[in-house]
Formats: sequence, structure tokens, C-alpha cells
Amino acid sequence: MAKRISIYQVKLEKVKSFHYGYDEKQIKMPRDVADIFRHYFETFCSTDRENFIVMFLNTKNRIVGVSTVHVGSLDSSIVHPREVYTEALLHKAASIIVCHNHPSGDVSPSREDVAVTRNLQQAGELLGISVLDHIILGENTYYSLKERGDM
Repeated sequence: MAKRISIYQVKLEKVKSFHYGYDEKQIKMPRDVADIFRHYFETFCSTDRENFIVMFLNTKNRIVGVSTVHVGSLDSSIVHPREVYTEALLHKAASIIVCHNHPSGDVSPSREDVAVTRNLQQAGELLGISVLDHIILGENTYYSLKERGDM
């Protein structure tokens, strides 16, 4: 008896869009990125839990998409490069900026936050997709690992 082989098609589907208040200029400052992520969080995320969000950029550092990759618990979000880079490849991203919130409001990065960033950087090197920054959002503030020299 012949075995059946499943045929699949993977595609990117736009679910929603939102206006983020910036023109088509390149993203240059962590504050700009934090503002965009904050607007995204307020519009699309459950802020009582950690949400891990990825911003996808083209070769000119213009945003081509934003996506929630993982929703965690009150104090953690387990993120694997597989989930992040699956979406990055679908977006045809040249680089990414990752972000997550700390529901406690304290934006100090944990050891796990730094480890996740390093894992994503290593995986990105293999794929040719750079991690430009990791932003942690708290109550009316943010922490940029790039800006603070943690990556």
C-alpha cells in the first residue's frame, strides 16, 4: 500500500496593522523603538504577563513587521531562536530587534534575558540576520541592552 505524503505551503499572513507615529525614516534610536513597542503592547498584548515581541527590519532598517512570538507567565517567557527566526525568515528580515516587558515594572535585565539575547545573536549569525537590540519595557521606562553595553 502506497504511503501518502502531505503537501504544505507556508506563507505570511497580515493579521492587522497599526499606525506607529513615525514616518518612513530609518529606525536609529532605542527610544524610538521602545515607543513603537510600547504602542504595540498597549494595542495587542496582555500586559499582566511577559510578552516577547520581535520587530523585523529590511536592509535599510525600515520596519517590515512586528509580531508577538511568545506569551509567558507573570515573570518569565521562554523563547527559542526557532520561533523568532521562523518569523524573521517569513518577513525576509535583514535584522531584528527583540523586546519583552517586565510586568513588575523593573527593567533590569535578568541573566536569562542576557542569555536569550546571546542565543539569538548566535543563531542570527548563522542565518545572516542581525539582532540589533533587545529592549525591556517597564512602567514608563525601558532598558536597551545595546545602549547599555550588554550586547
